Amino acid sequence: MRTPKVYLETTLFNFYFDKDRDAHADTVKLFEDIADGTYHAFTSLYVIDELENAPREKRDRMMALIEQYGITVLALNKEAEQLADNYVAQGVIPLRYRTDGVHIAVAAVNDLDMIISMNFQHIVKRKTKLATGNINVLNGYRPVEICTPMEVNEDENT
Repeated sequence: MRTPKVYLETTLFNFYFDKDRDAHADTVKLFEDIADGTYHAFTSLYVIDELENAPREKRDRMMALIEQYGITVLALNKEAEQLADNYVAQGVIPLRYRTDGVHIAVAAVNDLDMIISMNFQHIVKRKTKLATGNINVLNGYRPVEICTPMEVNEDENT
């Protein structure tokens, strides 16, 4: 069986350290699943750019997760930028939050299986899941499954 390829969006790096968040335990479990080979994890330079805006100590801890868990960092990509622009043009992602669309597009153009996020405002919502999937197909890409850590966590105890 092939190991699912997952894209980790910026919010997961925050939830990993925020013990007061409901999804903290599920996020840590996801990273543990990555470490044991259940998932092959990717993120992107777009996430790195967003992490750079965090306070230094928190930023350093979040960035260390990438190396600690062997997460592959995908480069900036014109193809993903164009697909994200399509999401914006179709009214799926607001222009002001275009980077949220870029995260989904990076996963699509790199043929990843899913994007995992805790961004319920623009990414993890029914409209986004359906519309980006349709736009992806119309542009020659597979739909990318959009999930939360809770949805991919198979441990009944968390």
